[in-house]
Amino acid sequence: MNLARTLARAALGVAVTVALAASLVGCAPAGDQRAKIALLLPDAKTARYESFDRPLFEKSVAALGPYDVIYSNADQDAAEQQSQAESALAAGAKVLVLDPVDSNAAASVVAAARAAGVPVIAYDRFITGGGVSYFVGFDGQKVGELQATALVQGLTDRGTLSQGGILVVNGSPTDSNAAQFAAGAASVFSTSGVQILASYSTPDWSPDKAQEWVAGQITQYGDRIVGVYAANDGVASGAIAALKAANVSPMPVVTGQDAELSAIQRIVSGDQYMTVYKAIGREADRAAQVAVDLIRGTPPASPTLIDGVPSTQYQPVAVTVHDIMATVVADGFWTVKDICSPAYAAACAAAGIR
Repeated sequence: MNLARTLARAALGVAVTVALAASLVGCAPAGDQRAKIALLLPDAKTARYESFDRPLFEKSVAALGPYDVIYSNADQDAAEQQSQAESALAAGAKVLVLDPVDSNAAASVVAAARAAGVPVIAYDRFITGGGVSYFVGFDGQKVGELQATALVQGLTDRGTLSQGGILVVNGSPTDSNAAQFAAGAASVFSTSGVQILASYSTPDWSPDKAQEWVAGQITQYGDRIVGVYAANDGVASGAIAALKAANVSPMPVVTGQDAELSAIQRIVSGDQYMTVYKAIGREADRAAQVAVDLIRGTPPASPTLIDGVPSTQYQPVAVTVHDIMATVVADGFWTVKDICSPAYAAACAAAGIR
């Protein structure tokens, strides 16, 4: 009897241990069974992805536990991104964090992940077609509104709002965000009285293609160009390069987005009028937390729904020369030392950036 009782107790202990272990599956990777999270970014031409999104995301994941990040950059190739996603799934990724090259084509990535039982987080760009588990990003419509409002204000301050027209240099036609930026800007332009001379959707967000297009418009419109709506800092750099090459003076009011260091320096020097700052650190941190929540089986908090998808959406901020200290410097995005290199020291001093 004593032997039977002992064996029964041992069996019960094993059962409890097994049940407890089962209840913890998904709560955290154990030993060398480190869960993998795939971060799939769209391009290297936009400076933010390699400089901020990737390192900030990896840092946030590392702080949350023993997880491995499988990183890929598609370099603006939707087919390559599809291949990278398939490789990540084959490597055992438990979550895909996907910033799509092509928001429509990315639906096939989502479908493949769902077939494998792997959730997909749409990162920075919304993915159409359904099946996404979560979206983390910014209000794209608001970005366009901020850009257009600043452009109109800049033209008004200069007294050139009715003296000429603007070029509209939109983003990539395959980027769902670009459509939102354009819609937000159009909502402002439609009631502002500004004249749009010509508009362009920039393939792959390419600064070179933006420069080439703007150069052609300068040939056609010349000094009638008083402003350039540029959807991000990359295409703004291309537009400004074209304007400088044509010796356009004074420099038209030029917008941007992403608060790239070179753009902040162009704002300080007067070549670019404004940019839009987005707190990428918060975005990357939130995406990392949601990815870990999904691995652990914890429903992530969702402050809002966008097209039925649980989402966290942050608000962008317009930055002109007057806002640099209170935004990108105050947040530690860039330091005064970063911005005020020797070539920009005098301009920084004149702008009160010190």
